[in-house]
Amino acid sequence: MKDLYLDCFCGISGDMTVAALLDAGADEAYLRSVAASLHIEGVSLKVEKVTKKGIRATSFQVLMDTHAHQPHRHLSHIIDMIQGAALDEKAKTAAVSTFERIGEAEAEVHGVPVEKVHFHEVGAVDSIMDIVLANAALASLEIGRVICSPLVAGSGTVTCDHGVMPVPAPATALLLRGIPWSAGEVPCELVTPTGAALAKQWAEAFRPMPDMRTDAVGYGAGTRDLPDRANVLRVLVGEFLERLPALETIAVLETTIDDMNPELSALLVPILLQAGARDVFVAPVFAKKGRLAQHVTVLADPVRAASLARLVFQNSTTLGVRIREERRWALARKMRHVDTPWGKVPVKTGLLQGETVASSPEFEVCRALAEANVLPVRTVYEAALAAALKGEYVDE
Repeated sequence: MKDLYLDCFCGISGDMTVAALLDAGADEAYLRSVAASLHIEGVSLKVEKVTKKGIRATSFQVLMDTHAHQPHRHLSHIIDMIQGAALDEKAKTAAVSTFERIGEAEAEVHGVPVEKVHFHEVGAVDSIMDIVLANAALASLEIGRVICSPLVAGSGTVTCDHGVMPVPAPATALLLRGIPWSAGEVPCELVTPTGAALAKQWAEAFRPMPDMRTDAVGYGAGTRDLPDRANVLRVLVGEFLERLPALETIAVLETTIDDMNPELSALLVPILLQAGARDVFVAPVFAKKGRLAQHVTVLADPVRAASLARLVFQNSTTLGVRIREERRWALARKMRHVDTPWGKVPVKTGLLQGETVASSPEFEVCRALAEANVLPVRTVYEAALAAALKGEYVDE
């Protein structure tokens, strides 16, 4: 298996992803056969070489006959189409999961159940093709691990069926939750819902480029011409060489409190975690004059440090918060799921060079299943952990 780095310096969209993977060597004939197996009326594919600011890239377009009938589709219709495609099971599962991500985001934006969402935009024919063929291209290149750069989403507004919307568009903004991104300097949409969903589906981490041995480089062209940069997505195919994850910078906030009701200080933990802290912990210590005090430590992304310090001041009696930046190695994390006799349990896994080295079932889910079945929590937890250690994940 090969490794893939998505270099999204100018954003990411579905068509750019397919184009970049084709440019890196994905089998075009295979992708065309997969497209044909979807049995969508009046559709053809256009693949050609173009130049963007002096960079030779591949352009991929889905062309539609305007006279062909294209109905509004619900998620269940799209899943049926994917399940019937000439695609291997792993790629089918990834394509379905990608659409489910988009469906959940659209449902949240519009305040309706996901099964009621009409895919009039993200589920249009070109997006169906983009997601299915992107996963087909990934399989064609025999990609195992994927790491993605932090995303540049763009700024300004975009016009859609619902009118003028801010960038990132509402569904895109929800899909960007939990991953690093910035607006950048370009006043237009650079990350589409399809592009965000593909990146989030594939990537085990979002960070700067790791050390790697490169076998192929591909450039996928966007449709827009930008005045000061090449509107392309770059992909690098090869092998990641790192023995440990890349070092990252993390902010450490600390304060020691000796004059506050412990019941109130305990509330700091959920407040700070909900506000975006990576971790929060409180330890008992002896302070001056033999007072029993509470030492509060907050781990956070440096950009969140100031806002989190403000919350500490607002929700505690402290008069000062210390801050420093440290470097750390952190395993890539991925949420997987296992089946137990009492229901499905999410398991947070830590990945080192693509291999799972740590597994932790979600305790609250285990507790809920245990209470519903009148069982000790330990029984459910250990069953989930045993399934995870055997690699019995149901979403792979």
